[in-house]
Amino acid sequence: MKLRRIAPIVVLALSVTATGVLLASGENSERGNLVPRTVNAKWKSECGACHVAYPPALLPARSWEELMAGLANHFGEDASLDATTAREIGEYLVRESGDRGASRTGRKAANAIAPADAPMRITGTRWFRHEHDEIAPAVWRRAAIGSPANCAACHKGAAELDFSEHRVAIPRDNSAFSAGQASLGAR
Repeated sequence: MKLRRIAPIVVLALSVTATGVLLASGENSERGNLVPRTVNAKWKSECGACHVAYPPALLPARSWEELMAGLANHFGEDASLDATTAREIGEYLVRESGDRGASRTGRKAANAIAPADAPMRITGTRWFRHEHDEIAPAVWRRAAIGSPANCAACHKGAAELDFSEHRVAIPRDNSAFSAGQASLGAR
């Protein structure tokens, strides 16, 4: 008799605990899936000075290694860093990359890339194309967006690595166009 009264309470307590663990891990949300285990301040400030500091999980380690080795010609710009900063950011990007980090979304994105490939653009990955397949090419060309690389044009939480579909607002006109977005459009 006592067991019948206690069993539902135990099941409820276990359910609440499991839900709390899932919520705390962040793996059940779009934002948590892309937020690195740690956020490197130099990565955020150096990379974020020109564009959104892209989530390291969206490329495999080999891509980040190649990108960091080519900063003198980073998509047509000289993004050179001093050796210490470049090494720190490079190590961080590799550690949190899609094939080495803790992100399930990152592992999914990395697994869709052939082992011999090292894509230089997140926007060129199969994962990105799948996630954005409903976006018409004309939308990317809107002046307020400029290119698929301008995440912040539509993802209002991009600076905080929040790419939740609930925070997407696709610009309808050209009023949000800025010089910063113009440089992204060329990339």
